[in-house]
Amino acid sequence: MDWLNYHHLLYFWTVARAGSVADACTRLNLAQPTISAQIRTLEQSLGVTLFDRSRRRMELTEAGRIVYRYADDIFTLGRELLDTVQGRPTGRPLRFHVGIADVVPKLIAYRLLTPALAADRGVQVVCVEGKPDQLLAQLSIHELDVVLSDAPIGAAVSIRGFNHLLGECAVAVFAAPALARRVRRNFPQAADDLPWLLPTAGTVLRRALDHWFDTRGVQPRIAGEFEDSALAKVFGQEGLGLFAAPAVIAREVCAQYRVREVGRIAAIREQFYAISMERKVRHPGVLAVTETARLDLFATDT
Repeated sequence: MDWLNYHHLLYFWTVARAGSVADACTRLNLAQPTISAQIRTLEQSLGVTLFDRSRRRMELTEAGRIVYRYADDIFTLGRELLDTVQGRPTGRPLRFHVGIADVVPKLIAYRLLTPALAADRGVQVVCVEGKPDQLLAQLSIHELDVVLSDAPIGAAVSIRGFNHLLGECAVAVFAAPALARRVRRNFPQAADDLPWLLPTAGTVLRRALDHWFDTRGVQPRIAGEFEDSALAKVFGQEGLGLFAAPAVIAREVCAQYRVREVGRIAAIREQFYAISMERKVRHPGVLAVTETARLDLFATDT
């Protein structure tokens, strides 16, 4: 059985945290050649390169980031062990790394994640926002515990992950008060040839809206296209167009952006997923998200 040399791992972990061998030397009270040699020995034993040495600072490679995360857990647990046996409180929450696809409305993410921050759960949430494919790549190398998305992993994606459906809801349409008065009484016919603020092409919601426009004979005047749904809401707040958002957050959208709901599109169902590397969810943070979705956010068919 192969054994890990924890002294070598400690030197690597310290250099990664410090950002340079020189700073790590000060912290460890060791000479630079000693630390450099021990890190190279660790690399040889693991069979990977941990640092990109072509740059001025010691930057972690992809393998280095994986090893660093494990090392961080190992040495943090070691400190907790000492604190526990010596009767001192540990005081360290469990870190919950969440990837949020940029198409997921911020208010949905907020509603799903808030319970994970409850004091009794002892969880510290670390949020990373980005494109779904980028987040799934990070998930595959265990930099993230879960990815929140509006779509499951597609067949074209080579990552072996598991889709957990959190829930679904209808889509509501909103506008600033003056524009809403023109539309509200005769929606959706009155929305024809009015300015719309739409998601960018290729997104799940945009494809659904385009299909709905075609089937209902609505010809939108596209005033803007947005990757960030929160930015679309800001433009909508200023009366620059109609915009769509999940019906489960209609009350929050109206209150935060001072807009009015003009109608709902029951034919469009927005779905939201938690994507993990586990078939059976165990992480308390992910459990909090799925529990919130089931018992609160999507508890009623909206």
